Amino acid sequence: MVRAIVGANWGDEGKGKITDMLGEKSDIIVRFQGGSNAGHTIINEYGKFALHLLPSGVFYQHTTCVIGNGVALNIPYLQKEIDDIVSKGVPRPKILVSDRAQILMPYHIDFDAYEEERLGGKAFGSTKSGIAPFYSDKYAKIGFQVSELFDEETLKEKVARVTEQKNIMLEHMYHKPLINPNELLETLHEYREIVKPYVCDVSLYLNNAIKEGKTILLEGQLGTLKDPDFGIYPMVTSSSTLASYGAIGAGIPCYEIKDIITVVKAYSSAVGAGEFVSEIFGEEADELRKRGGDGGEFGATTGRPRRMGWFDCVASRYGVRMQGATEVALTVLDVLGYLDEIPVCVGYEIDGEVTKDFPVTAQLKKAKPVYKVLPGWKEEIRGIKEYDKLPENCRKYIEFIEKELGVPVTMVSNGPKREEIIFR
Repeated sequence: MVRAIVGANWGDEGKGKITDMLGEKSDIIVRFQGGSNAGHTIINEYGKFALHLLPSGVFYQHTTCVIGNGVALNIPYLQKEIDDIVSKGVPRPKILVSDRAQILMPYHIDFDAYEEERLGGKAFGSTKSGIAPFYSDKYAKIGFQVSELFDEETLKEKVARVTEQKNIMLEHMYHKPLINPNELLETLHEYREIVKPYVCDVSLYLNNAIKEGKTILLEGQLGTLKDPDFGIYPMVTSSSTLASYGAIGAGIPCYEIKDIITVVKAYSSAVGAGEFVSEIFGEEADELRKRGGDGGEFGATTGRPRRMGWFDCVASRYGVRMQGATEVALTVLDVLGYLDEIPVCVGYEIDGEVTKDFPVTAQLKKAKPVYKVLPGWKEEIRGIKEYDKLPENCRKYIEFIEKELGVPVTMVSNGPKREEIIFR
């Protein structure tokens, strides 16, 4: 059985915790897109971790963790992350890397920073992890595939060709130091040695695992609204964040994905630029940010303070629909216990008309939130294990969201720890 776990909104929905929890019942956990540009925060018996490339199942000895072909593979970062968790007492995880994954190159990170610098005030709010230049090269067919590391002639020829092209841009567009092809080839030889123990035909491995009845969990990064097709383009990421892409980014048939758990936050937050209709500011935002998540709402990768907002029914319903959600996990509900009243965005007013459907970016820029105010529950709900033990207004809040989303809320997270979850 294949399940996917994905985000409904801008990312930062708390997928890491849910993946970590579901990892206990999974044999294989697959990262299928994105790179080290976003992170999952996980708290367990080993401590607190921010994972970026590694799937969230690395803390279990019975799981195999797979980096799929859709991932932007930063090889030294992968090694650093493995070494880091092992140094903190975690048993060395079983890792497989697709031979068809593409390699994130050192110059991708440089180009990312150079382009943001060139754009100045019109920058995309990139994490400067090299993601956009990486995917640009992949689709321009000048990226390096893991399999190419093991064919020396092809590698040498490609390094010469790619360096020539990159150096023209470095010299004439960015006015930055040029790439030395011999040094680049040497770097790729180092990458080959690091990744060699993990390389595998992942698609074949996963297809055999499906035949054997193994439980596979596909782990997405970011959320629907950062998808390059269906998100708030152009303020999006560069790989598809949708569960449908899980089949491609892992190399399995699409009809094998039977269950799509879409993670939705009990309020809204976002890192980076782009439209965010229910955003709040000032003291109201600072208070929510300070209380949010575990230790506050700051990016797991960048440490940047997240932008805060109230729950957005329009964006979340759209996010859940585009993911094809079969069930919803609602997270960080415990954070809202301090509020007397909780505003919820139920519609967007655009040019005097109210819509409940999520529009394209140009329309989104004009949207103003339409709020419905729900009563708060003014109580600490951490530690509650059963749904009917939650305060009445808290249950009403969950049921209101469920009705708006049109998909059952099967899990309610009421704290950052793995066991702080209520199953409905």
